[in-house]
Amino acid sequence: MIWDVVVIAACVMAALAFLFVVTRTSAAHERKESNDFTGAVVAVIGTTYAVILAFMLSGVWNMLQQAQANAEQEANALVNIWRIAGDIQPDISHQMRSLCLKYAEDVVKLEWPAMEAKEPMPPSSGEAIQGLWKLAGQSQAHAGADSIASYQLLEELRTLSECRRIRLMHSQEELPGILRAVLVAGGIITVAAACFFGVPSFRFHLLQVVVLTFLISLVLVAIADLDRPYQGNEIVQPTGFKSAIAAFSKGGD
Repeated sequence: MIWDVVVIAACVMAALAFLFVVTRTSAAHERKESNDFTGAVVAVIGTTYAVILAFMLSGVWNMLQQAQANAEQEANALVNIWRIAGDIQPDISHQMRSLCLKYAEDVVKLEWPAMEAKEPMPPSSGEAIQGLWKLAGQSQAHAGADSIASYQLLEELRTLSECRRIRLMHSQEELPGILRAVLVAGGIITVAAACFFGVPSFRFHLLQVVVLTFLISLVLVAIADLDRPYQGNEIVQPTGFKSAIAAFSKGGD
């Protein structure tokens, strides 16, 4: 959050410095003569950039919501596996529930910090899933192909594995460099174009540039944060897994 404030303040100061240079090198009445042309250019640039910002902000916000929903679905699948394990063979059920608890603890204590730091994933959680698949196969072999519990167990395991892969993918994804360049270059061009207006009142012009720069930099910072659902300020939290650990530790269904 502190870095966000620093970035916004730096953008505003840079815009003010550019405005000061423009006003020092050309008088307001000289620039006022080309206001019609400047206004038409700014209108095209501003409209185009506003559309780009809207799409980018909407896209990263949807991605954050998808990451949150996926993490909750993964935790729900794990809880369902824990519950279904109570309906299969007792010896396999005990091992499966132990692996469910281990998986949830590894996700919260190991994988989430690793995703936040963009470090390689520890192998323990993957080993827990492999163990769950192995036990599910043993359960199906003992119960027969028509066992409802074994079938449901395999379906929830598929969901768990798929959601985990999506979560790891979300932790590594971010906007391509070309799109980041478009956002930054578009903001610079839009603010710079606004500085070339010929406004009789310097204070009014100053206020306009400050407000415009603040708004654009604020949106850019928001996009940068939302683009990193596991590293930014608005990160996805392992709430579902923490709730699962609490339920597993109490032995509840």
